[in-house]
Amino acid sequence: MYLKKVDGPRAVTLPDGTILTRADLPPKETRRWVASRKAVLVHAVSFGLVTRAEVLDRYELSEEEFDLWIEAVQKHGIAGLKVTAIQKYRQL
Repeated sequence: MYLKKVDGPRAVTLPDGTILTRADLPPKETRRWVASRKAVLVHAVSFGLVTRAEVLDRYELSEEEFDLWIEAVQKHGIAGLKVTAIQKYRQL
């Protein structure tokens, strides 16, 4: 079996005990961003699985967009990433 050489860890353990691996990341060609996919990327960067630059490049995201995701998770949890909740949380 051959393992591809990657920079950084192959897996990280999140505070709730779940393990996040590179295989859990959304596919490179993802264009529809639901809250669960956004949350996986935010957690992957926050816990050191992948770098911020790698995420921005791989998924063709802008820095501003990714910063909004991080801020939403910090303030409101994963529910803050839902598109239907944006207006509700931005008013606070």
